Amino acid sequence: MIDDPRSYQTFLRERREAICERIAAAARRAGREPGEVEAIAVSKTVGADAVLLAIRAGWGLFGENRPQELGRKLEALQGVPEAAGVRFDMIGNLQKNKINQVIGRVRLIHSISSAHLAEAVSTRCEARGIVADVLVETNVSGERSKSGLSPDELRSEIEGILELPGIRVGGLMTMAPAGDPDAARRTFSGLRELASELRGRTGLALPTLSCGMSDDFEVAVEEGSTLVRLGRCVFDQGYNLD
Repeated sequence: MIDDPRSYQTFLRERREAICERIAAAARRAGREPGEVEAIAVSKTVGADAVLLAIRAGWGLFGENRPQELGRKLEALQGVPEAAGVRFDMIGNLQKNKINQVIGRVRLIHSISSAHLAEAVSTRCEARGIVADVLVETNVSGERSKSGLSPDELRSEIEGILELPGIRVGGLMTMAPAGDPDAARRTFSGLRELASELRGRTGLALPTLSCGMSDDFEVAVEEGSTLVRLGRCVFDQGYNLD
């Protein structure tokens, strides 16, 4: 439970305003419109009570990385008038045996990390007569600790993934190395350039680039991100945004 909900909601509102100002400034530095960038409040480490306060503070899009926790949040918010229209994205690694807990319940799956996972999601969606909007996770930095297709693997697999029924690929997602601003910038610019290359090959718009988190979202926006995934800087009162 949150000790002082009113005070925490005030913090969430003020922090959201500060984040939005920083996103807008980063977009303008890159010659972009601030409205081109959407922020996701990553709620994986907080409870449904904090999510509800965040909704009241102005957030309308949340990200979860575990299907079970996604289900708990959706159940807790069901029937809450303020939560009507609120959306969740699946941003974490998705195991094949958890696919049915996610499809049809989220706006977007960010973490299609292999052709085999794309095929599995496609099969489950086909069986249920639905189409899932997805992003292909790409390991631009080449770190072994990161999941996703390498750029070369994506170049080889993209046409096959795009042909799968039951899924609709809207763009790419990546994660940057932690604690290295220069490497983060190279990763984000690499994702932008890869998306541009794939647009030329496939003829698809691929408009969505999901990259940038609490420590590097401004750099991500400068390099073309359209979706930033923000957890600590949204919910943690001890996080220094400066």
